[in-house]
Amino acid sequence: MTQTVTTLVEKIKALEIELEAEVVKGRAGLRYGLERGRVIFEQEVLRRHKEQMTRLRTYLLKARPLVALTAPVIYSLIIPFVIIDLWVMLYQAICFPAYGIQKVRRRDYLVFDRQYLAYLNGLEKLNCACCSYVGGVIAFVREVAARTEQYWCPIKHARKVLAAHGHYREFLEFGDADAYRAWIEKSAAARPPT
Repeated sequence: MTQTVTTLVEKIKALEIELEAEVVKGRAGLRYGLERGRVIFEQEVLRRHKEQMTRLRTYLLKARPLVALTAPVIYSLIIPFVIIDLWVMLYQAICFPAYGIQKVRRRDYLVFDRQYLAYLNGLEKLNCACCSYVGGVIAFVREVAARTEQYWCPIKHARKVLAAHGHYREFLEFGDADAYRAWIEKSAAARPPT
């Protein structure tokens, strides 16, 4: 990586930290806190949330027919995602120790906290749980894949990659054979014996 690219990456990381701080400031007005992993709202906020909840029956009666008809298709996605989740956990448990790759903490990627929102009815909470699971599995799998790619082939592509993972910035430039061979020698010395 050139010095300019390194400097830009550092600026991006600093901006991400600044952005997160601003998001946290914006949340302050929503008046909730975390106690032992549980979200606690102030009583007045909780009361207003409950008033804004759409009752399940009303929610179902107002549902568009096509939404109701496609719901089983959406929920069926849980099956392949559970299989992917289990398979990637198994892959990581077997392969990462053998390669000396730091394991991805799955629990950091699967976050379930929307059940604390009193303005959601039971079905909305179920929908949120499904989306949290699928989105979390995708993020977990992406990080496992990123660490695998970083280990085996940390070379950027010639074409632009949309939404590249966080490790991609540090990959070697496409076509830089000298850098790749130097990386091979350096990483071979650092890898655990097989």
